[in-house]
Amino acid sequence: MTTEPTTTPLKKATAPKTTRARKTTATAATEADKPTKKASTPKTTRARKAATTAATEKATAAEVIEPTKVSKRREVAAAKAKATSDQVRSIQKTIPRALIDRDPNQPRELFDQQKLDGLTRSMKKLGQLQPITVREESVDGKLTGRYTLVMGERRWRAAEPAGITELTALVLLGDRPRRETFAQAVAENVGRVDMTPLEEAKAFAQLRDDDYEIEEIADMVGKSAAYVGWRIDLLKLCDSAQEALGKGHLSVNLAWYVARLHCDNQRRFLTKWVRGQFKSTRDAEDYVKAVLAEERRQQDHGQIFMLSPEVEGARLTGDQDELPGVTDLPEEQRERILADRGRLTGKFDKLGGAGAILAELATADAEDLALLLAGAAGGVPAYTLRVEHLRDVAVKAIRTLREAQSIASVRAAGALVLNEDAISA
Repeated sequence: MTTEPTTTPLKKATAPKTTRARKTTATAATEADKPTKKASTPKTTRARKAATTAATEKATAAEVIEPTKVSKRREVAAAKAKATSDQVRSIQKTIPRALIDRDPNQPRELFDQQKLDGLTRSMKKLGQLQPITVREESVDGKLTGRYTLVMGERRWRAAEPAGITELTALVLLGDRPRRETFAQAVAENVGRVDMTPLEEAKAFAQLRDDDYEIEEIADMVGKSAAYVGWRIDLLKLCDSAQEALGKGHLSVNLAWYVARLHCDNQRRFLTKWVRGQFKSTRDAEDYVKAVLAEERRQQDHGQIFMLSPEVEGARLTGDQDELPGVTDLPEEQRERILADRGRLTGKFDKLGGAGAILAELATADAEDLALLLAGAAGGVPAYTLRVEHLRDVAVKAIRTLREAQSIASVRAAGALVLNEDAISA
């Protein structure tokens, strides 16, 4: 009686353990009969789980990664196709010279005959050393059998007198935009010694008209954007000024200033320039700047300013009276001008004393100067600095006076000021 309550709970509590123990024992007995499977079964299970997990991860990864791989493959394929296409579109072959035409839009128009003769002699002796570049022409998608030069016109020109009837050429196949081939020609020619500033200007302007930005053109030809802009400005020169620039009678820098003037004033300036009425190019530049300033000043008043070469030319070297309009000023203002003029010219008269001192220093004996100034405050260096300062100030004063001379010459009596309303009427 006393053991039943104790036995029953124990059975309830230990029944699960007994069951698990029996299962474990049965399993152990079974595994004992198969010792190999006993050791490998857990590993096989783990391997299966790992394989299942890997397959799941692979499937998941495929959903995410596979499109990227496909996209990458497509990009690589496209790049290879483009490279193959470019290779196909550019081949080298031998072409009869007679089938090659000059590009009418070629940026270079002038060729040095002596240099061409030298190239002819070289090609006659050594043959063609470098291929030219041509564009295959087509009409309505059909090839015409003719080619247009892109690069190498000098070799093309020299081949005929050298007796060369066929030229090795890199042929640009396909429908390449003329904009692209022209840009290649400009980039190849710009910077050559024998390419004139006007040829560069026309080439840059053509590229600009083809929707290239100034910065793009500059990068293309290896120049600054300012350089490209200055060259394009030269196209504002009138015909006679362009001719003078092309023949070397007008420097590029001076021509750029002249290009900013009204065309009639450009011609009148050229007349003075050719007659040698300027002491230097700098004086000529100052004069052109003065003309430009006067043009703008008159334009602000609704008038057109024109130089009168006959009278104005004489004013450059002769005495000068009052500037136009001074006599029409009120009495008080004219008196002020006279007073200021007197004070200024009085200061110029005092320059004679400074000039005498400088002349004495210029002719003095260096040993005497060293002996006399060595014991003075600051010694020779101090007095040298003072004279050098005077020199620098004098250079600036001369520069200002030359500009004033140009302005006075431009505004001298005899210059024409035309009323714009009168012209339009």
